[in-house]
Amino acid sequence: MASAIRQTLVMTRANLLSLPRRQAISLSMSLSIALVVMVLAGFLSMAKGFEQALRGAGSPTVTVILGGGTYQEVGSDLPPNVVRSILARRSDLGVRRDAASELIASRELVVPVDVRQPGESLGQTMALRGMDLAGLSLRDGVTLSAGRPFAKGSRELLVGDRLARDFPAFGVGDKIRLGAVDWTVSGHFSAGGSAFESELWADLDAVRAGFDRQGEVQTLRVRLDSPAAIATLRDALSDITETPLVITSEADLYAGQSGRTADLIRLFGWPLALLMAVGAGAGALNTMMSSVADRTAEIAIVRTLGFGRLAAFASTWIEAVLLSLAGAAIGVAASWALFNGWQASTVGANNTRMMFQLAVTGDVMMTAALLGLAIGAIGGALPAIVAIRRR
Repeated sequence: MASAIRQTLVMTRANLLSLPRRQAISLSMSLSIALVVMVLAGFLSMAKGFEQALRGAGSPTVTVILGGGTYQEVGSDLPPNVVRSILARRSDLGVRRDAASELIASRELVVPVDVRQPGESLGQTMALRGMDLAGLSLRDGVTLSAGRPFAKGSRELLVGDRLARDFPAFGVGDKIRLGAVDWTVSGHFSAGGSAFESELWADLDAVRAGFDRQGEVQTLRVRLDSPAAIATLRDALSDITETPLVITSEADLYAGQSGRTADLIRLFGWPLALLMAVGAGAGALNTMMSSVADRTAEIAIVRTLGFGRLAAFASTWIEAVLLSLAGAAIGVAASWALFNGWQASTVGANNTRMMFQLAVTGDVMMTAALLGLAIGAIGGALPAIVAIRRR
């Protein structure tokens, strides 16, 4: 065994020293693998960034109550009598109350609005969220970055930082037309890069009046005493109405939404990357067959000198793996440099624009790099078998 290892090391060294004779084709193999790694890493980082943006918006201690049996806010409808009944409950619901024993709750309504930049004919659909003032305190990790919160009953907007950076029209104090009326930007807020920063927040009554949604409530948010208290809340509200209610934690709501879209992104990314991997594998096969042909005389000589088949196979296969490792390293480094932190946007759960940053995380890089190594390992197997047969 020790002799076979020494023989393998000697032949591997000879293979690598002969690379300058095959510089162009070897480089093309590594770069083709790097391209496959970059494509896969790009899609995976998009899915990862989307998941992080939505999951960062959810809190396990905030419960969202939706009506109509749906998990989509824009499709939910809570009848006014149900909302009043919930807010008037004095029994133990497992939720926090203020000093007057009133529920700390926020009635909310999401309205898709078209926003046009000055000088542009086409607008972008964004989420205008009407909420009670308590809604601000129910958002964990949200801080005011400029200006002030919206005032109750006024047509004022609190704009997420990401929207404010991309749309100069959302400067503090600026007026912008949404629907049939003008709104004034009262401030900007930061939410750690989560999906909240892709929304416009305003007073619930002002939104209902501005978009003819009088009396409409889509969701009710309340703060739980603890994450486990959601079971108590479900039991307490099980007989409050014949309307099907969905009672879920904010974290689970956004996790479910992120999972569906992220899976769709991966569904497009993996087949494309695998299709490119087939082409890169063919390139690796061609490169290593050329390597074996270039070293036919050398292989025959060392075999005559007593080198075993294992050494011939392993040295050729190791060369292929090392070239693919170089390609994977190039691809991972380029992906991190080009994609990490790059801002993108897509249609979110409320059929509105959601902005997020691509995240080239450790698991993304590892998955993409393993695909690159697999291309070299598989593509180098047949040429390594051919090398065994050289005498």
